[in-house]
Formats: sequence, C-alpha cells, structure tokens
Amino acid sequence: MRLSAPTGRRRRTPQGPAPDRQTVLPEHGRAERRRLARRVRRRRAGRAPRRIAAALGGSILLTLLVKTFVAQVFVIPSGSMEPTLRVGDRVLADTFTRWFGSTPARGDVVVFHAPEGWSPQRTTAASEGRFPGKALLTSLGLLPVDDGTTLIKRVVAVGGDTVEGDAAGSVRVNGAVVEPPDAGGAGRAAVPFRVTVPAGRLFVLGDNRGNSADSRVHLDNGHGGSIPEDAVIGQAVAVAWPTAHWRTV
Repeated sequence: MRLSAPTGRRRRTPQGPAPDRQTVLPEHGRAERRRLARRVRRRRAGRAPRRIAAALGGSILLTLLVKTFVAQVFVIPSGSMEPTLRVGDRVLADTFTRWFGSTPARGDVVVFHAPEGWSPQRTTAASEGRFPGKALLTSLGLLPVDDGTTLIKRVVAVGGDTVEGDAAGSVRVNGAVVEPPDAGGAGRAAVPFRVTVPAGRLFVLGDNRGNSADSRVHLDNGHGGSIPEDAVIGQAVAVAWPTAHWRTV
C-alpha cells in the first residue's frame, strides 16, 4: 500500500527577521558617501573657472586671428571721406587678401597707419567716452579702432603714375581728371603740383576734397605726398554700422 503525503498547508521554512537597513548600510558607509559627494562637488566647482577661462581665452585667440588675417572694424574719425563715409561710421576692412599678395588699386578705399608727419584725425565725438582698458579691448579686436592715427582715404594713383593738381583743386592722374565721388564737390585750393608716384607707394585723397588732409598736404614728405603700400592695413569693403548706412564701399 502506497502512502501519500498529508494534504494541507506546506510548512514554511523558518526565516529570521527582515534585515535591518542599518545593518546592511552602516552609518560609517553613509559618511563615506557624503565625503565622496563633497569631493565630487569640489572637483566640479574647480573645473568651472578653468572651463570659463579656456572658453574666454579661445574666444580672444579667435578674435585676434580674425582681426589679423580676415577683417577688422574701424571708426571713421573725421569728415574727410564724406559723403561716402560719415563721422562715426563703423567700416569693415578686408585684411585677408593682402596675405595673398593683393595690392591696392586705383579707386580702392584703404585703411592705413598714418605715416610720420601726418596729423592724427580725431573728432570730439570719437574722443569722448573713453574708459580704462579701452585700448586693450581695441588691441584685442573687441572694440573698433578709433585711435586717430589710423586713417582712411581713396587711392587715386599707384607707383609709376603721374599726378597733377592745380590751384582750383582739380586733380589729374596720367592726364585724366579724377572727379570726387560727389561729382563736382569743392576742391582744396593749393599750389599747383606735379609728382610721379614712386614704386611701392600710393597717392591718396579724401572724397571730401575741400576738407581732407591727404597726400596733397604732404607733398614735401620726400615721396611726393605718397604713402607706403606696407602702411595699408586693409581695404574698406562695407559700412557695418549704423544700420541706416549699411552698404558696400
């Protein structure tokens, strides 16, 4: 006769009391985790200034590269280029193409360092509002250049050209009259002159012929009033500001 197991509930295997959380995660473990968390927070807090400094340094480096090799903004300091450019206009100058051997041509508007003996051109508006550190920000390219020794004029003659002027202010290059952009604006009355522009130099005039201290004023500089090509920073390509004056030059 086969015996069968008795019916009814199965006997549960005796189990101990539920594990106490304090036993599994002792207090000294919590303290260690808190110390680790504080260490992580301090490490992250220490990284933030370094990341900000790295981002700022990278931005300044990029700005310097753009300023040196691509383009730069300049403030028009005087009315010598009116009506083409007005006082306070921000002009974008191309500093890129010169790295590939490009040289200014007749008719180009160029930004250049004032040669020795050329008076700085600064207006009262350009002189106001200066603050400590502005020179540094300008040198870094974070502010437009308005130092008064960076000038802008139009090239009317290049090396080898003959430039003639009369007392009425009319200017001829290789025998052809060079009219100012406003077609008939008053010229600067002067002693008649005739010069041949040396190689590697430029004869420059302001579009506002009656109010421009340009090459005609510096005829006795030993080079017939011309400026060296290597003084040119770049060619003006557009008015960037104010928006009402947006246009190419």
